[in-house]
Amino acid sequence: MRDHHPHGEHTPYPDVWTGRATNRAQWLLALAGAACMALGIALAVDSAWTSAVAPLVMAVVGCIAAGLLVLFGTLAFVHVALRVDEEHLEVRCGHIGVPRRRIPLSQVAGAEFVPHVTPRHWGGWGYRWRPEKGTAVVVRRGEGLLLRLWDGHTFTVTVDDAEAAVRVIRDRLRPQRPNAAR
Repeated sequence: MRDHHPHGEHTPYPDVWTGRATNRAQWLLALAGAACMALGIALAVDSAWTSAVAPLVMAVVGCIAAGLLVLFGTLAFVHVALRVDEEHLEVRCGHIGVPRRRIPLSQVAGAEFVPHVTPRHWGGWGYRWRPEKGTAVVVRRGEGLLLRLWDGHTFTVTVDDAEAAVRVIRDRLRPQRPNAAR
């Protein structure tokens, strides 16, 4: 949002707008994944390994593999960070920033505020694609923004203060015709 001064001057948006959304419930799932890994390690260390080795190996490998999948799958979507500069919008997920998506603003036809994004409508948390809805990064229920791209696709992301993000994006969009990007 631009700050209005008494003399009619405007302060422009910052060069880089950043926002994020966090889902603390994902930490509980990450703890469940860590517990599953710990169970697999405990089975491996505490077992006699004298009889029924194959079932024991399957149990150890299964617990560790399931634990790793749950742990890293949930940590990737504990939070999402959104960055908008003069030329791009970039979305980074989790603590290591993967998955990541960078969209040039020249490919954006419009931006809209979405007051109620829910994991249920997208098939769960995470990086989602649904043919009838487009692509989304959903880390929690609540407000988000929807980008309409010139190629007809959409991209939705949950982010705190999504209305401010939409204003910044709209302010930076250059008037374009759909064929101008080609």
